[in-house]
Amino acid sequence: MTRAPEPTETTDRSITVVLLDTDRERRDCQSYEEAIAVVKEELAPGTVAKIENRDGEIVFTSSEMSIDAWEVEWRQQKRRLSVETEDHVCPYDNVGCIFDDLCVQCKMDAVQDSF
Repeated sequence: MTRAPEPTETTDRSITVVLLDTDRERRDCQSYEEAIAVVKEELAPGTVAKIENRDGEIVFTSSEMSIDAWEVEWRQQKRRLSVETEDHVCPYDNVGCIFDDLCVQCKMDAVQDSF
């Protein structure tokens, strides 16, 4: 039987899950993985869940996005931060164009350059 992996990200201050239904409940978590698990477990119709980072900023609100979609995005961003990538400057000034996720124009240029 395999043990569950330890959280890869811990902080001195807590990540807080705020549950809003009839009252306001705050739960401190030691990692984003733990906070995501709490939201998935506690989210019910009529409840709004928020994840607050250690600086007090709200980084997730269930009324704006599903926790599953946010988790996927969070894991992608975490992976991007952990991987050394080369700098990519989009010649079309597309701010969403990055090394591992090129814009359409840069993809077309890459295909044309490969021939």
